[in-house]
Amino acid sequence: MSEAPRRAATSASYSITMRLHTTLDHTLIGAVATSIAHGGGIVTAIDVADSRQEGLVVDVTFSATDAEHSRELVDAVGSLAGITVHKVSDRTFLLHIGGKIEVRSKVPLRTRDDLSMAYTPGVGRVSTALAEHPEDVAKLTIKGNSVAVVTDGSAVLGLGNLGPGAALPVMEGKAALFKQFADIDAWPICLSTQDTDKIVEIVEGIAPGFGGINLEDIAAPRCFEIERRLRERLDIPVFHDDQHGTAIVVLAALENALRCVHKQIDTARVVVAGAGAAGTAIVTLLMAAGVTDVVVWDREGCLSRDDDSLPSAKAALAARTNPRCVRGTLHHALHDADVFIGVSGPGVLDAAWIDDMAPDPVVFALANPDPEIDPAEAAKHAAVVASGRSDYPNQINNVLAFPGVFRGLLDARASDITTDMLLRAAAAIAGVVTDDQLNASFIIPSVFNPEVPKAVAAAVRGDAAPPPAFSGSRVAP
Repeated sequence: MSEAPRRAATSASYSITMRLHTTLDHTLIGAVATSIAHGGGIVTAIDVADSRQEGLVVDVTFSATDAEHSRELVDAVGSLAGITVHKVSDRTFLLHIGGKIEVRSKVPLRTRDDLSMAYTPGVGRVSTALAEHPEDVAKLTIKGNSVAVVTDGSAVLGLGNLGPGAALPVMEGKAALFKQFADIDAWPICLSTQDTDKIVEIVEGIAPGFGGINLEDIAAPRCFEIERRLRERLDIPVFHDDQHGTAIVVLAALENALRCVHKQIDTARVVVAGAGAAGTAIVTLLMAAGVTDVVVWDREGCLSRDDDSLPSAKAALAARTNPRCVRGTLHHALHDADVFIGVSGPGVLDAAWIDDMAPDPVVFALANPDPEIDPAEAAKHAAVVASGRSDYPNQINNVLAFPGVFRGLLDARASDITTDMLLRAAAAIAGVVTDDQLNASFIIPSVFNPEVPKAVAAAVRGDAAPPPAFSGSRVAP
């Protein structure tokens, strides 16, 4: 038998269950498993659901690399003699049926007394008290533990402008993560407008019911203005996770990556691919942490202050970066660079270019779902590699940041979020990885580590020790 074709790693997000009707030839189950394995899939379960005189009913669950790959594997199994594919179920879609979140009452509502206190007439006393003392709203209502997850659907994941309905499953997932990792009640708010003025007006109008606003999947450059205007108008913190959450986790991972290669952040040359919301925020936070030499590359090439043709948002970014005025391609920017951070698109980084970087280069290929370079390929050339994928070491995932950030903000009844808070959050995440644990394949803690949101929340509240200066003071000797 020929060797199975080389494919990208399989993912649970493409987990498929097939119900098969087979003849009584029991060797067919082995043939099914072999067919899937040869096609590059991974069988995760085989269950005989029913046995009849005329044959078997078998459920086979496998993981594929993408939707096309899953269809290829189903077709391959269906072509086997003695097997009929009766039904195919995508487990990811099954998980989303009916939505992923719900509302439950925290108080019993079993008797008339319960109802009279939770609702009328008792609730009227609470409303009257809050009208007289509005500072108590956060204490006596859900406001003190609630976040609005707001989107217009204009930049859904890496998929583009899909609109509010298509964005809702992502916002539901975000709300579920808030609850799971920080016990925060978050509410998906999907807006049917992409007009900046209307979005600001709507969010300002609903803000009294929330302790914080998490902007999500709003395209650049509108997201910058929306965030700025909301911060000016609201007395609760406004956090754009695509910007600030990404920046926090990238800085945390970079701090530990540089510890691995014995380099200091204030002397490291950094190249960022992508000048959108995430790229701009990463650059801003890295510079606040001490980076002095960062070059941003986008579709116009390397952004440089001596390029008069740049649009306004990119011109502003160019004005405070690229001190050597590097021009040209991404390859040009990477010469002698210590760090590559990609938040752009798939396949923009050639593995051979990594060899032109400084010794012991660090590569963060973070585009999702398809990174700038296959992490396994990058690992052949770079000292430290990270990606946004869960099936490789060093996953850069915003869930390491935003639950703890908002837990700290809500606990402190904060009215705003500052750059110092972002730096503290990054330092807290980096610090969860101890010196004994740190290595090139473990620069960032697991998203399931319960200490992460606790550490981040404490840092944001300000009751943790001041963060170490990101200037190489933690670099291993």
